[in-house]
Amino acid sequence: MEKEWHSLSVVDCMAELQSSQDGLSETEAAMRRQQFGANQLAEGNKVSLLTVFLNQFRDFMILVLLAATLISGLLGEYTDAITIIAIIILNGVLGFVQEVRAEKSLAALKELTAPVARVRRAGQVLSLPARDLVPGDMVLLADGDRVPADARIVTATHFAVEESALTGESLPVNKQPDLTVQGDAPLGDRRNMVYMGTMVTRGKAEILVTATGMQTEMGKIAHLMQQSEDTLTPLQKRLEELGKVLVWLALGLTVVVVLTGVLHGHPWVQMFLAGVSLAVAAIPEGLPAIVTIALALGVQRMIKRNAIVRKLPSVETLGCATVICSDKTGTLTQNRMTALHVYADGVTYDISGTGYEPAGEFLLAGQKVHPDKRAALKSLIEIGAVCNNALMVQKNSENGSQWQVQGDPTEGALLVMAAKAGFTEPDSVYTRLGERPFDSERKMMSVLVQHGNEYMAFVKGAPDVLLKKSTRMFSGGREVGLSAGLQKSIVEMNDRFASEALRNLAFAYKMFPSQEAAMAGDWESDLVFVGLCGMMDPPREEAYEAILKCREAGIRTVMITGDHQQTATAIAKKLTILPEGGKVLTGAELDKLSDEDLLRLAKQTFVYARVSPEHKLRIVRALQANGEIVAMTGDGVNDAPAIKQADIGISMGQSGTDVAKEASSLVLADDNFATIVAAVEEGRGIYDNIKKFIRYLLASNVGEIVTMFLAMLIGLPLPLQPIQILWVNLVTDGLPAIALGVDPAEKDIMKRRPRNVHEGIFARGMGTKILSRGILIGIVTLAVFMYTLQREHNLHLAQTMAYATLTMAQLILVFDCRSLEGGILKRNFFGNIWLILAVVSSVLLFLITLYVPSIARAFDTVALSPTQWAIVLVLAAIPTFALSIRRAGRNALRPKDKNDSHRFAA
Repeated sequence: MEKEWHSLSVVDCMAELQSSQDGLSETEAAMRRQQFGANQLAEGNKVSLLTVFLNQFRDFMILVLLAATLISGLLGEYTDAITIIAIIILNGVLGFVQEVRAEKSLAALKELTAPVARVRRAGQVLSLPARDLVPGDMVLLADGDRVPADARIVTATHFAVEESALTGESLPVNKQPDLTVQGDAPLGDRRNMVYMGTMVTRGKAEILVTATGMQTEMGKIAHLMQQSEDTLTPLQKRLEELGKVLVWLALGLTVVVVLTGVLHGHPWVQMFLAGVSLAVAAIPEGLPAIVTIALALGVQRMIKRNAIVRKLPSVETLGCATVICSDKTGTLTQNRMTALHVYADGVTYDISGTGYEPAGEFLLAGQKVHPDKRAALKSLIEIGAVCNNALMVQKNSENGSQWQVQGDPTEGALLVMAAKAGFTEPDSVYTRLGERPFDSERKMMSVLVQHGNEYMAFVKGAPDVLLKKSTRMFSGGREVGLSAGLQKSIVEMNDRFASEALRNLAFAYKMFPSQEAAMAGDWESDLVFVGLCGMMDPPREEAYEAILKCREAGIRTVMITGDHQQTATAIAKKLTILPEGGKVLTGAELDKLSDEDLLRLAKQTFVYARVSPEHKLRIVRALQANGEIVAMTGDGVNDAPAIKQADIGISMGQSGTDVAKEASSLVLADDNFATIVAAVEEGRGIYDNIKKFIRYLLASNVGEIVTMFLAMLIGLPLPLQPIQILWVNLVTDGLPAIALGVDPAEKDIMKRRPRNVHEGIFARGMGTKILSRGILIGIVTLAVFMYTLQREHNLHLAQTMAYATLTMAQLILVFDCRSLEGGILKRNFFGNIWLILAVVSSVLLFLITLYVPSIARAFDTVALSPTQWAIVLVLAAIPTFALSIRRAGRNALRPKDKNDSHRFAA
């Protein structure tokens, strides 16, 4: 069982680790290094780059393409074979690069460990590589240091550590060496411990190393990441299924067409070539390339919307997300403490403005007031600004000039509040003579200042502590006795602020007759109470609308945070994440739940508070087990395992750690939750476009198959030459299909429910559309062939007419495929100029085979007359317009259902 160092005293920890204040000897340290290994994170089983590359070609669709390459080579279509090989290699390289980049997350974890540590060995302080640390080492830490290993604090002076990357706690944690903590306390409550990868923000300390390398909390996260399974995206699963269907279809068609033709007296060699040509046509070998192109173009659009995609399929996956699990601090909130309310002289003032921008007003019952005319309010603001060690600085960036706070975020919020009141230079008004820093035992900070001939102590701290230390109250511009009634009103106001999840501070002062009396006196007794200030890390303003849009799109937002339950609940209510009757679970409650209970409660829980990395991973897995497609957002090291496990991981570009970014599929460049909504819209649009060109390609191929099969069944001559089949495939499957990949999204795309993760590629009437259009195209093509052959008794002319009809029918069909619901009559014809250009290009490529004599001879075609062209175009338009008109009429007669926006008519 793992030792619970936080539950032991410093003396007991020293005894357990057989160490002392002087540290270990070099000999003992060397022995322990042999026993425990280096203080670094393991990388897991390394797979060679060659193996990673070769694994890219084990995909079923790749095997389909290899078969198509072989068939094309047998036909003598070497250009086609070379093109397919190029597609295979391109996809292999893309997959290889993505996989290698994804596995860099563990390397990023290693970079977070401190490269050098100051260690006391045999009484001497040495600077050593952090990897050489062992359990029992004494390490010295100071402001700005990164903690090199897990350790028990031995001594500390005004010591605070930023642990948000590990625990999710938004504020620096004040540490206490003399504290002992209950054994099952969560990481955030272990105030006598420090952990690898966290950052010292204030003070100094000596620590006793208790765990190194993979035994640290950071190491446990690395282990979790190694265990997380990479799963196929819904798109990859659908394409794999499609590939299998097409392979069997191709093999079946080859056998049926060849046998049928031979039985009707056609030469078997000719029939074999025709059958193989159809097999190649039945496999849209450009599909993976077109999917990649569509995703890549979507990525470019995403970059313009501040979302950086690291893995191409993630855009599509986000489009079908049903749950977004979001971290609170910095994702839904601004990660900037802001003073919201002040209670002074018996009244409550509201403060407008958020973040560190010193722009805002003080409001009383909605009316603007100036602090200079409110003595108690002015006094509180000045105490907060003077009893303060933070700095406000203005820095220039790409987004313009921005205000930042250096130091404690809480003190920064007080400086911003003072700046809003016009009090920007406290040092020019008050001269500091002394300071008693904040510590967790006193729960106060005080400074001694001089203002003219006056000497006074300014004190800020926990409201309950200052209230006990106060005997008077500043009210009405003078000091009055602190009666029981006044104390009660202060306590009630403090409770009210706390119920709103505000971080409360109280402010007081004490006057001294002289500098000597001040220096010798007690600064923190017999105080004059001034008031309270309630602060919060406020929600992002744009997060409200983003969450509403998610709800309209059928996506549930779940908050998962390491922060306290009360704070998380208040923010969730403000953002409308937590509905009436929605559940809130804490990490401690999660530990008591079985996996079955968690599966049940996960459907009703909207907020998870005070959770650990293991909890986050367990929550994501529970949601996935319930059939949800989970998007997990976060910025810290503690989020990385859950980010990697989720169907799509989203990290913050500005505040996110390297670990979180490397584990994620999508990085938000502006750290803005609202950007996720844009990503969802892009994802849905891209998936729609992929379905559009799959529908187009397969309907076109069905038309070719029906034409050939019916002709063989009836006993007709071949209506199409093998080279004509391949050229139709090339002309119609190329540019028009790619142009569908950049088709603008339909207007109602964010009003639909997310599609079911188990939904097949042919769901929602897709298969019916493909077959109905394809069969009609085949019928009209064969009808033109039979009519021309019977009328003109010219096989080459009849084949040319069939060839033209088939090509034109497919190029008209592409416009019908622009809408999954309404067909060719719903979308603006000029809404996709690239599609128009692609169709024009395809027509020109087709006409070359009719009107360039040398090429026409190779294709066995003849030039067509205007009358013949009229016949071709009229019949080629029938499959698209007949069914579109029929569907439009049926939709007009059907009652409109507001929940029916995601249902597609056949």
